[in-house]
Amino acid sequence: MVDGGIPYPMVSDPGGKIGKLFDVYDEEEGVNVRGRFIIDPDGIIQAAEILTPPVGRNPEELLRQIKAYQHHQKTGEVIPSGWHEGDSTLKPSPQLAGKVWEVWKPKK
Repeated sequence: MVDGGIPYPMVSDPGGKIGKLFDVYDEEEGVNVRGRFIIDPDGIIQAAEILTPPVGRNPEELLRQIKAYQHHQKTGEVIPSGWHEGDSTLKPSPQLAGKVWEVWKPKK
């Protein structure tokens, strides 16, 4: 664990070896752009966000997405945009296409 309570290793990628694998290395500048990836336990990328240096990332949204993916893996339910832990979710169905906002009633 890294000092400060971060429960995962932090890495440095000065030569861009990792960045090149994920296509976030800027050859011209010699640095990685701001990329973040949610990778599931099977090694599959479930989400990716790539931002240019002037725009900051939102850690609350990252945590919300991780919790949503964990909930989906556990229940098989689908998670609407704007969902937060404790809100209701949806059972996957072709009938939901284009109608999520008609049927999803989040608990608050």
